[in-house]
Amino acid sequence: MTEETCGLIIAIDGPSGAGKSTVAKMVAKRLGYLYIDTGAMYRAVSLKALRLNEHLDDPGQIITIARNARVELKGPVENYQVFLDGEDVTLAIRIDTVSQAASKVSAISEVRRVLVHAQQQMGAKGSVVMEGRDIGTKVFPNADLKIFLDASEPTRAGRRFQENKQRGVYLTLEETLEETLAEIKERDARDSQRADSPLIKADDAIYLDTSNKSIEEVAEEILRWVRKIKEMKR
Repeated sequence: MTEETCGLIIAIDGPSGAGKSTVAKMVAKRLGYLYIDTGAMYRAVSLKALRLNEHLDDPGQIITIARNARVELKGPVENYQVFLDGEDVTLAIRIDTVSQAASKVSAISEVRRVLVHAQQQMGAKGSVVMEGRDIGTKVFPNADLKIFLDASEPTRAGRRFQENKQRGVYLTLEETLEETLAEIKERDARDSQRADSPLIKADDAIYLDTSNKSIEEVAEEILRWVRKIKEMKR
């Protein structure tokens, strides 16, 4: 059974490997809310950009791609799919080269403006759990509930390594855990240091360290906050 919905906009931010997607999906399912993975949108644009220009050395071209790409997020949380111009790219966007490209593409201000506008339209009606890196600071700064998930770098690298291994996304190279940790650190630096909408905790966001907590524990903690806010709104 789902919890009674209350029309909230829930923003979940945090770095790679903090557990955002898994937690956000669980919370959305429990509440019967719409789940939106904003990172998937940047990944889809990045995938198309890589296919057209593998060096990503033409920001103007990437902006045009972002404006014209048809990115669709479909299905329930149990079978969430990402489509790019009608093609199912759910697995393709999880390859590490796309992950690294997404961090670079998302640093382009006009790309962010295009996708942020789309994200605001998707979540404008409420009853939504939206996860990413700038939801509480940029996309929905007035969200009803803001959560910032974090975990230690080794914990996040281990999670990402296992996730990728289970997805079978190591198509050309068996990546080591050490390499995953290095990529996590590189992406953290790039995401937190970019000029436009850097990865930072919103002042009014609730900070949750997930290093030693199960997904269920983190989700339940967020749901407790949902219930508190719901009571205050009555």
